[in-house]
Amino acid sequence: MGRKKKKPLYEGVTIEDIGAEGKALARVGEMIVFTKYAIPGDVVDLQVTKKRKKYQEAFVTKFHGYSENRVEPFCEHFGICGGCKWQLLPYDKQLMYKQNQVENQLKRIGKIELPEIAPILGSENDTFYRNKLEFTFSNKRWLSFDEIKNNTEIKDSDALGFHIPGLFDKIITINKCWLQPEPSNKIRNFIFKYAVDNKLEFFDIREQVGFLRNLIIRTSSTGELMVIISFYKEDETIRISLLDAVKNSFPEITSLLYVINTKGNDTITDQNIELFYGKEFILEEMEGLKFKIGPKSFYQTNSAQAYNLYKVARDFAGLSGSEIVYDLYTGTGTIANFIASKAKKVIGIEYVPEAIEDAKENSLLNNIQNTLFFAGDLKLVLDNNFVQQNGQPDVIITDPPRAGMHADVIQTLLNISPTKIVYVSCNPATQARDLALLDEVYKVNRIQPVDMFPQTHHVENVVLLTKK
Repeated sequence: MGRKKKKPLYEGVTIEDIGAEGKALARVGEMIVFTKYAIPGDVVDLQVTKKRKKYQEAFVTKFHGYSENRVEPFCEHFGICGGCKWQLLPYDKQLMYKQNQVENQLKRIGKIELPEIAPILGSENDTFYRNKLEFTFSNKRWLSFDEIKNNTEIKDSDALGFHIPGLFDKIITINKCWLQPEPSNKIRNFIFKYAVDNKLEFFDIREQVGFLRNLIIRTSSTGELMVIISFYKEDETIRISLLDAVKNSFPEITSLLYVINTKGNDTITDQNIELFYGKEFILEEMEGLKFKIGPKSFYQTNSAQAYNLYKVARDFAGLSGSEIVYDLYTGTGTIANFIASKAKKVIGIEYVPEAIEDAKENSLLNNIQNTLFFAGDLKLVLDNNFVQQNGQPDVIITDPPRAGMHADVIQTLLNISPTKIVYVSCNPATQARDLALLDEVYKVNRIQPVDMFPQTHHVENVVLLTKK
C-alpha cells in the first residue's frame, strides 16, 4: 500500500474575500481555499484539511499580518462555541459582505435578469438582539486543549451552555452570551450554580442518564419573560425546589414552565409542557398587534428586525384593500395577521398544525376577521379545488425554510399565476434556485436584503416578482 499524500501547507497567503457559508476565501494559483477565523486582508499560513476538485478547506496555523479592518472579538467564548463567527469584522463590513452574498448568489445561481439591489437594512442592535436562546446541560463539558495536553484532573465536569460545533456530546459552559439581553445571563448562571451547589445530575446524552437536560429563555419587546426547564426524568421534590428557587430569585419571570423529556433527542415540540408559575405564553407586539408566543411557538428571533422585514414584505405586496393574499409557510400567522388590515382576505397555509392553531388564536386576539388558516403539506393542500373554494390570489407571499420551495410548490405557483409573488428567504442560494424556476413567467422587480443575525453570515432577502 502506498503512503497517503501529505496535505499541503500554504505559506504567506492573503485572504481575499468572504465566500460560502461566511468562510474566508484565499486563492493559491487556480485553487480556492476556504478557512475560518480570518478576514480579507489577513496574511496567513494555511494547512489544508480537505481537498476537492474545485476547492480546498484549511485552518490557519500562523498569522503573518492582520487586516486593517480586523476588530477584537468581544466575547470570551469566540472561536469555541461556534456562534457569532464574524466578530472579527466591524458591523459595516459585515453588512457589505452580506450584500455581496445576496448579489453573488442571485446572479451565479439564478442566472436571471435582476434590478438594482437595494442597500441592506442593518439591525439597530448588533448584540443582545435575540429573543430566544436554548442551552444544554451536560455532565461531560468540553475540555480545552491545555487541559487535555497537561492531563489535568477534571473536577468540574458539568456544563450549561452551547454545543461545540461538530461534537453533539460536548458542551461549553457559557459565562456571558452577547446574544440575548438580561436577565438571560443571570438566570442561566443562577441555575448552573444552584445545580452544582445542590449536586443535581447533569444529562449524559450518550448514556441517556441524568436529570437536568435543557434550558430555554424567551424574552419579548413587551418586557415579558419565559423560562422553560427540560428534565430527563421526574423527581418532584428536587424539581419543585429548583423551580421555586428560580421563581423567587427572578420575580420578573412571567411564564415559568417545565417538561419531562425522556426521548433520545432534545426537541420538545412533541412533548407535554407544564405550567409551574405565571401564564402559559408571553406577548409580542408589533404596530399595536399582539402575538401570543407559547413554549412551542415560532417567532422571528430578532423582534425589532422582524418588524422591518414584515414592513418590506407588506410594501412589496402593494396592497390596496381589495386583494386576496395567500401566505405560504405562514407559521404562527405573523405576516398574515400583520398585513390583514391592508387586504380583503388572507389565507395562511402551514405544515405544522400547532402553528396554525397559534395563527388562529392571534387573529382572535387582535379581532382580525379576514384571515383563514389551513394546516397541511403545501404541495397537497394548494390545488385547484383549494383555489376555487378560497378565491384566486392576487398576491402570494412565501416564506419557506432554508431548503426553499419544493419544485411541485413552484409549479403550483406557476399554475395559480398570481399577479405578484413576494418571496421572503433566509437562504439566498435556494431562493436564487427557485427564482430561476419562476423566471419563465415572472420577472424580479425589487430586491431588499435584511440583516436579522448580526455577527453571523446569515442574511434574509425579500424579492418582489411580477408577471412578465
